[in-house]
Amino acid sequence: MKSTNFRMVNKNVEINYDNNNKSKSIDEDDLQCEEFEETPLYAAVLTYISYAILCLFGWLRDFLRQSKIEKKRGAVDPNASLGFVPLYQSYESFYTRNMYTRVRDIFNRPIASVPGPQFELTERISDDYNWTYRYTGKTVSAINLGSYNYLGFAEKTGPCAIDTINGLKSYAIANCSTRSEIGTQRYHIELEQLVAEFLGVESCIAFGMGFATNALNIPVIASKGDLILSDEMNHISLILGMRLSGACYQTFEHNDMNDLEKKLRAAIVHGHSRTNRPWKKIIIVVEGVYSMEGSICRLPQLIELKKKYKAYLYMDEAHSIGAMGKSGRGIVDYFNVNSNDVDILMGTFTKSFGSAGGYIAGKKSLIDHIRVNSHAHTYASSMSAPIVQQIISSLQLLKGPEGQKRINQLADNARYFRRKLVDMGFIIYGNKYSPVVPMLLYMPARVTRFNREMLRRGIAVVTVGFPATKLLEARVRFCLSAAHTRQMLDAALEAIDEVGTDISLRYSTRHKPQRLKDL
Repeated sequence: MKSTNFRMVNKNVEINYDNNNKSKSIDEDDLQCEEFEETPLYAAVLTYISYAILCLFGWLRDFLRQSKIEKKRGAVDPNASLGFVPLYQSYESFYTRNMYTRVRDIFNRPIASVPGPQFELTERISDDYNWTYRYTGKTVSAINLGSYNYLGFAEKTGPCAIDTINGLKSYAIANCSTRSEIGTQRYHIELEQLVAEFLGVESCIAFGMGFATNALNIPVIASKGDLILSDEMNHISLILGMRLSGACYQTFEHNDMNDLEKKLRAAIVHGHSRTNRPWKKIIIVVEGVYSMEGSICRLPQLIELKKKYKAYLYMDEAHSIGAMGKSGRGIVDYFNVNSNDVDILMGTFTKSFGSAGGYIAGKKSLIDHIRVNSHAHTYASSMSAPIVQQIISSLQLLKGPEGQKRINQLADNARYFRRKLVDMGFIIYGNKYSPVVPMLLYMPARVTRFNREMLRRGIAVVTVGFPATKLLEARVRFCLSAAHTRQMLDAALEAIDEVGTDISLRYSTRHKPQRLKDL
């Protein structure tokens, strides 16, 4: 792994936030300052040894299963015994059956309440080492540090909930048709107009699923003969969209503008690798906030490069719209750049707006093209009234004093929480203004232990390991919300301090390890 610390100076960018009734001006080098501390050698060695031991025991258990000494607990395809080609290979995954299953209790936990700052988890117990579960009927109360409820709009009371219920009474749940047939209601048009106005662009189109917004619309704007340059940390929905498009795609190193420029130059000079013909068009695809890294794209430099080399820029703002910028308009607002300099603005309603779906915004000609050619628009059922009304209500609140209060609170929570973790000596990735705060755990046993110990202390967290991350980058990903109170964050920090001490998680060599009480 490499250690990076990106800085760029431009005194014309500023952010305003409320902290003890003060206003602060932050220059661009501060906005782009983020840190990825190198993995300590001893942690890397121990992690490799851990996985090696797990593999050895996995091979032993596979041998025992084949010898019928150990019972096979995985699903078995009954067609295979009848001479048919197996419909599915349920037992082909070595990792799933020997590693993931043993720790499955820390993943996919069902909840039994609104995913607010504090929520209820459904209690479940396994009698066969996580192959199956039984539910006790009880719930476990915990502080929620895993949901993407950035602005706290996932609520069952308040103006959004009231408007959503009224929308349900007026329009029912389903339209039973697609947008291109007779499934377009007045609230769909209102939503798209509101989003376009909020983002400061000509037009917008909304879809019922955030993942499909990327996966099914990138093929509409890219095709054979085009080149897509993608950040190596882009979400799978973007990657799937690139694959479906038929366009050629290459990755550039995460947030590395020098590497991107080299690839842009090579693409223009050499053209297609087989024919050497010029590319029809080049599209740069990035995310606003990278949900696994907590980092932020270098938007000012990206705009400069796309203009210099006449490329198009596609930016996924799933984790940044609503959560970043002084007005909540995402990374465009965060860097105070012109929204028209980003050719395709994509975002979702599933996070900051507490609803579901996604959007693409930009010039009217682009949106008209997508409206006619997108499978996500032509074949999918249109968004239901309660879903749309939740977005409309939260958007309207976002533009007023209540929205500004939530934006400021989220920014304050993110800075406070991240700073405390760094000062305690944990390795924290990403930008200090990001609402996503990844903390490195490295070893698989510590990933499992951390998750279970935190829940035992009343804190629900999301831990992520291989293959969702690189082998040496297993982590816990904290997602902060404007709804978190300082008392909740302090309770979480105390629990992290205790667990981090018990299982030795203070890996940082840049910051002296300290206990929370000593800060």
